Amino acid sequence: MTDWTRRDFGQALLAGGLLSQLPPNAAAQPAPPASAGSLTDVPGIRVGHFTDPRRPTGCTAILFDPDVAAGVDYATSAPGEAGAVMLQPASPVDGMHALFLTGGGPFGLPAFGGVIRYLEEHKAGFDWGIPDVRIPLVVAAVIDDLAVGDARIRPDAEAAYKACAAASTGPVAEGSVGAGTGATVGKMHRSRGFGGMKGGVGTASLKLGDVVVSALAIVNAAGDILDWRSGQIVAGARRPSGGFADCVEVMKQAMAKPGADLGLDDAALRSTTLVVVATNVTLTKTALTKVADMANCGASRAIRPYHTTGDGDQLYAVSTRKLPKPDLPLTTIGSFAAEVAAEAIVRGVRTATSVPDWPAIRDLLG
Repeated sequence: MTDWTRRDFGQALLAGGLLSQLPPNAAAQPAPPASAGSLTDVPGIRVGHFTDPRRPTGCTAILFDPDVAAGVDYATSAPGEAGAVMLQPASPVDGMHALFLTGGGPFGLPAFGGVIRYLEEHKAGFDWGIPDVRIPLVVAAVIDDLAVGDARIRPDAEAAYKACAAASTGPVAEGSVGAGTGATVGKMHRSRGFGGMKGGVGTASLKLGDVVVSALAIVNAAGDILDWRSGQIVAGARRPSGGFADCVEVMKQAMAKPGADLGLDDAALRSTTLVVVATNVTLTKTALTKVADMANCGASRAIRPYHTTGDGDQLYAVSTRKLPKPDLPLTTIGSFAAEVAAEAIVRGVRTATSVPDWPAIRDLLG
């Protein structure tokens, strides 16, 4: 007989649509999964969260010491960002001091002024040739969490400042914290009666000799989240009777019905997954642009469908330039980045906790 763990049994129940028939207290809330590493495993990176206790929202500050080379892949439909254009290879800017990730939709972007204030107070930034003036360069990116709780409550500059003040080189807190506090997934079929689930912050890393590659993800996807190793759905759209709906299969079923409504809940700016991959290997902005491109393939292993017409997905790749470039092909680094990106995304849903109308997988499974 096969030995089943409690988690294995719970996953089978969920897949079979039986979990909804269990009594409310049948599934205890377990501890989050064991750590898979952290973005801060790359030396020179500090991360801090601010979680707003008034509603599910928050922000995350990623600070670099002293600055990093960076590239970006944000060739998506509706990215909410500020300053990302500086990371394109055509820009002469060759470094940045912080990444700011936030909830609050478009209202949340101005909060990055709090990061600039914090960095200026700590004399971080490029020498501008003016006495006692240094200019910190900050890139900001936002997810939409306005449908969860009171939309009038959004991260502001003070929240961003507090996230910076909380930043450390220790393991990054995961789940429903920081910019992932109000994140949700599996929401593209809610008008059909299929409920979504809770997203959140996930992080992971790989250490291979002196080389470190790590990732952090804010998981707020329209589609389903898959275990990238097995291809099985671990969080996403849920049928009223229980079990996962499978977003792509729902589209196929709608197409098979003459006259069926083929519409999706996929409005611009509403669903965004933000991923940051980092390495200590010294790389140029152009090389990091390729790493970001490859790492986004990892995100596509864990999210289905990915890069929808309404998404604002963005993937940032940074190098702290602490380790001289070893005799290592760029394809190797990009391959590792894709793996940790996929793992961070899956951890973002596995470590999340429920909020009203948005259950989390670890609250359902023991």
